[in-house]
Amino acid sequence: MFRQIVQTKGEDRMNSKKAYKGLPMEGLIATWYTKTTSRDLNRHKALAAELAPKIPSGSRVLEIAPGPGFFCIELARLGDYQITGLDISKSFVEIARKNAIEAGVDIDFRQGNASAMPFEDAAFDFAFCQAAFKNFMEPVKAIAEMYRVLRPNGSALIVDLRRDAPPAGIEQEIKGMQLGPLDEAFTRWTFKHMLLKSAYTLEDMQSMVTQTPFGRGQMEVNGVGFRVWLRKE
Repeated sequence: MFRQIVQTKGEDRMNSKKAYKGLPMEGLIATWYTKTTSRDLNRHKALAAELAPKIPSGSRVLEIAPGPGFFCIELARLGDYQITGLDISKSFVEIARKNAIEAGVDIDFRQGNASAMPFEDAAFDFAFCQAAFKNFMEPVKAIAEMYRVLRPNGSALIVDLRRDAPPAGIEQEIKGMQLGPLDEAFTRWTFKHMLLKSAYTLEDMQSMVTQTPFGRGQMEVNGVGFRVWLRKE
């Protein structure tokens, strides 16, 4: 839930290009993130188990900003899918490829930008983005790109932190990550000073979706986050 890191300011936070003000997810930062989030693999396993029955066998699946690739790997273990992961971080692409090889699954991890994806039109049946959408510099373009790369009747799911998430819920989320004292303190600081400031409300998400060919989406509150289901008619 706490993949880093972009802050926004002003009323144009949804429509203008975000200014990057965080640490690049490369090198030692990417390695630290991988090690920290690897302690919470049950979350990826549970979500993969929930989504797998909704994704037909043989589907081409795209995860946008997969980071270390943990969700892709868990999904690959559950069905006959052609899975691609697209991340802007060169370090994450390298880490995810290594993790997939060690797990014995075939996943195509590539480097690229969510707002200008290096894929043909109508290339995928399902697109997924977890805990990273709030970081995208051009969020409306990223949603429009999801539409472009989906086949007709394809669907997309965005899962992320809510800007108005309750403090008690965030504290429970952090405790559930099973972090050491220092990582827990840093994660708590990151939630308060970075992630919540970058996150969107459901109203923000609906406003952005209406600016894309999707036009509308199904919005759901999910703990300290939300889920936005999108379908290409």
